[in-house]
Order: sequence, then C-alpha cells, then structure tokens
Amino acid sequence: MKAVEFKSKLKGKSIVVPDNISSELSEGKDVRVIILLDEIDKEEEDDFRNLSANQFLSGYSESDSIYDNY
Repeated sequence: MKAVEFKSKLKGKSIVVPDNISSELSEGKDVRVIILLDEIDKEEEDDFRNLSANQFLSGYSESDSIYDNY
C-alpha cells in the first residue's frame, strides 16, 4: 500500500482530492482513509465553553445555591 498525504477542506461532508492524486485513483480501487483533525479547534471550543459557563455562573450569588438541590 502506498501512503499519500494532502490537506483538504470538507465540501458537503466530502473530501476534495487534489487533481494530482485523483489521477492515481480508479473506480473500484481499494483505499484506506485516515482523517486527522486539528486538535486546536477542540481546545478552543472547550476554552470557549468553560469561559461561557464561568461568565454565566458568575452572575449567581451564594444564596442562589439553595436551588441547586431541586
């Protein structure tokens, strides 16, 4: 098996294969696909969620905690 690496963007949940690589592909040919996602996006999303939760909860006082038990 030959490994080929390229970067692409998703279009309608499909991977766009560059022309220089697609010329090596033929109908019915077996391929193995490995998708690597940038983790920084996940980290940024988690940071945003944590910040949002902290900002949201900062509006509550200690006396509001009586409602947490219901």
